[in-house]
Amino acid sequence: MKVLALIWESFLFSVDALKTNLTRTVLSLLGVTVGIFAIIAVFTLVDSLENNIKSSFDFLGTNVINVGRFPFTDDGRDYPWWKYFRRPPGSLEEYEFLQERLKSAEAITISVSAGTTVKAGSSAYEGTQITGVLETYPEVFDVPLETGRFFTDSEVKAARNVAIIGQEIATTLFPNSPAVGKEMKIRGMKFTVVGVFEKEGEGLFEISSKDQTALIPFGAFSKMYYVGGRRGVEPTIAAKGSEDDIGLVELENEMAGLLRAKRGLKPKEENNFALNKTEFVQNAIGSVFDVISAAGWVIGGFSILVGGFGIANIMFVSVRERTNIIGIQKSLGAKNYFILFQFLFEAVCLSLIGGLTGIVLVYFLSFMQLGSLELVLSFKNIVLGLGVSSIIGIVSGIVPATLAARLDPVEAIRA
Repeated sequence: MKVLALIWESFLFSVDALKTNLTRTVLSLLGVTVGIFAIIAVFTLVDSLENNIKSSFDFLGTNVINVGRFPFTDDGRDYPWWKYFRRPPGSLEEYEFLQERLKSAEAITISVSAGTTVKAGSSAYEGTQITGVLETYPEVFDVPLETGRFFTDSEVKAARNVAIIGQEIATTLFPNSPAVGKEMKIRGMKFTVVGVFEKEGEGLFEISSKDQTALIPFGAFSKMYYVGGRRGVEPTIAAKGSEDDIGLVELENEMAGLLRAKRGLKPKEENNFALNKTEFVQNAIGSVFDVISAAGWVIGGFSILVGGFGIANIMFVSVRERTNIIGIQKSLGAKNYFILFQFLFEAVCLSLIGGLTGIVLVYFLSFMQLGSLELVLSFKNIVLGLGVSSIIGIVSGIVPATLAARLDPVEAIRA
């Protein structure tokens, strides 16, 4: 208890020293403030931008493998798109084949999309993405509805003309009344609205926003568009893997084997399809932002380094000014750690105040609206800022504090 009381007294001494030299205190913490502001501002911007971009790819699903002709990536060589273009597209028959035999998937579905204009009375909405789906679609992809319901199995199997629409479509076509239960036209055919998506807001990629999307049964889509073949609209098969299948390795291998068997590929023939994991897109985005984060450390690191040197310089001056007081304290029986903690606490407090000021500036910066990008100061970045500030304070103050603690009391009093 005595040791803790002495440490607390050392802290009070350091606070009193900061109050006594207020102007010097403010000037010395500016370097740390600028450094922490630079680092946390960059990290906040990077995190917000990364989350915004990743959310724009939510339409690809989570833990999902998509079957297509074109892979998301190639193995570092030139992308041979002409080879991929000649590959056969997926089909409803392949979906049914996989659905019957695939064992490592939690769910599997097929969907097909096209762009068109939807109408209701004298109102029209251009650029609508119409997607034909089966009853298994919600098992693979999220379908967040604000009002209404998803299609029933009988509606999908009977290819009924029912639709689920996005918020922008609903407000454009039916501005003064609820959309559920109303009729609209797609390529001249009447559809009854049975559900409305939750509002998703603007994203960096318009294709991902559910606000401009309309879901209809797969069979109803086939009435308006030719599905399959090289001249038709190409469907996409998607399978959702289990959480236990790390990296979806088991699901990928099983799907590859079944598709090769369905397409009659010989053992030495290469795959004429691509199995695209949604995690690849997120990992690619993450690697890009890791580089940007490293750049943020470099940018803010120089400012923090300057701030650290400033605090160290101030601490050396403070030790010189208070040498006589240190001698008196030691002659009265003050321990070395009592003296050391005085100056170490002073350096850490200086650095923490500068760090907190930088974090507060970033917090006010987060209220700025940068288009559709929403800046969010995360708890992780707050802890990071305070942690870096504390480390800078300790590193900057440890040498001056150690020199002060080792002063000879007689020589110190004479000084």
